Amino acid sequence: MLVATWNVNSLNARMPRVEQWLTEVEPDIVCLQETKLADEAVPMDVFAELGYETAHHGQGQWNGVAILSRLGIDDLVGGFADGVEPDDDARLVSARCGPVRVNSVYVPNGREVGHDHYHYKLDWLGRLRRHLELTADPSEPVIVAGDWNIAPDDRDVWDPKAFQGLTHVTPDERKALAEVLDWGLIDTFRRRYDQGGLFSYYDYQAGRFHKRQGMRIDYILSTPPLADVCRLDLVDRNARKGKKPSDHAPVLARYDYDT
Repeated sequence: MLVATWNVNSLNARMPRVEQWLTEVEPDIVCLQETKLADEAVPMDVFAELGYETAHHGQGQWNGVAILSRLGIDDLVGGFADGVEPDDDARLVSARCGPVRVNSVYVPNGREVGHDHYHYKLDWLGRLRRHLELTADPSEPVIVAGDWNIAPDDRDVWDPKAFQGLTHVTPDERKALAEVLDWGLIDTFRRRYDQGGLFSYYDYQAGRFHKRQGMRIDYILSTPPLADVCRLDLVDRNARKGKKPSDHAPVLARYDYDT
């Protein structure tokens, strides 16, 4: 079972690249973020021709998350399942894909430390933890994948000094992420690779990609039944090259799991 996550930074702008990538790589499950489309605008017929069912939770020109699955889609939930006031932003969609519960997440950016959006980010991660408690169990095969907008530790940014005082690296953000992980999720990419310099996001400006000045803020987290049979983790840097790429590269994990 090959799983991928990719912040496409506008599905309209990136659709030809997405189609080509899906055709070449043939993942079984794909979590997409920043589709920037309303639900009715998603090209589900194109994805169907490629063999995918589609679950999408969108709001138009901002945010938007999706799951593409060759294993079927059932028990779809758009947003949080905590029963309180819905999130104004379309940042979470979850569904059952075959035997696996899949969550595609687009964690808020936070903007500036202390900003209202920063506190919204911390609260959002707390709601994600509660969502998992309500919809799944860590003894079952569960994936939570997406753009987390948090570098888990200093290995995950090109220069820790360049990020001092900025979002994505603060202790509070990392603590909130750790509390989500403590529910029962494993970062298999980091378990496999101990070194720094392995990034999924590169700003368009200042030639960051070519200078390898990036951040690892996109990752696939999985519960032990999947993490224990994970045989491959990688970032597809080639998908960040060429004309009009997203500023994020796809991240993939392969599991020897019977679907």
